[in-house]
Amino acid sequence: MNASSTVQPPAAMSIDVEDWFQVENLKSVVDASTWDDRESRVERNTDRMLELLAHHGITSTCFILGWVAQRFPELISRIADAGHEIACHGTNHDLIYSLSPDAFRDDVKQCKELLEQQTGREVVGYRAPSFSITDWAIDILQELGFTYDSSAFPTVAHDRYGTLEGMNASEPIKEIRPGFHEVCVSCLQLGKRGVPWGGGGYFRMFPYSVFRRGVARILQGGSPYVFYIHPWEIDPGQPRVRGLKRSHAFRHSVNLARCEARWNRLLGDFEWTTMSDLLRRSIAATSG
Repeated sequence: MNASSTVQPPAAMSIDVEDWFQVENLKSVVDASTWDDRESRVERNTDRMLELLAHHGITSTCFILGWVAQRFPELISRIADAGHEIACHGTNHDLIYSLSPDAFRDDVKQCKELLEQQTGREVVGYRAPSFSITDWAIDILQELGFTYDSSAFPTVAHDRYGTLEGMNASEPIKEIRPGFHEVCVSCLQLGKRGVPWGGGGYFRMFPYSVFRRGVARILQGGSPYVFYIHPWEIDPGQPRVRGLKRSHAFRHSVNLARCEARWNRLLGDFEWTTMSDLLRRSIAATSG
């Protein structure tokens, strides 16, 4: 039986649209000054993801990096024309806590304005690079007109994730400022925190049957589910770089060859919607 027929609420599908060389795991050997000289594969990989989403009749939320939008405006148009929600991933994929508040404001504002100009749509959602959210960034996001963030990952310790005061795995959607919500990436609850179960390397590392059962468990418990993936994760043919720490190389490359097939199965196994729609349903459920 399809899991979507027995569980509510639906799950939210999200894609962080960035190129393979912009990943934090590669930053030690791939300087941002070399990005324009690298082989870009984000357009072809994202188009493949759009094909799979269309096959399953799914609309997702695309958190788009401004750097990508600047160089591939037609890709952004294709994403928007297919009905997917356009959201912001910042301009240069800098970790928030590496920036000053003013630099962060400029980075996010530039991306938001560009995406709105390209699509004619208001951009209300944000996700921090590598989930590096901080409490002070929320005030800036709200000031810029965002209504939700999806960067909190209330999980066991991770060397890059940021934190937000008062968030825990038992309350995945929370109004943290009047009119502004945090929509957490999903975890399997373990006390106030949880085991990462929202995508990325975790999705590629665990056997698909195990991962699917975890998603079903979250949904059957009455919690929303938020999944994320990157276009480079369905691209086992991407260039390899030398000099990486073994742990970083593993995080980036584990099971890349299997990821597209796994993601295709995941798309078919659950009911998916956008982040904004999931948030709207959650607000309606709590207010009703």
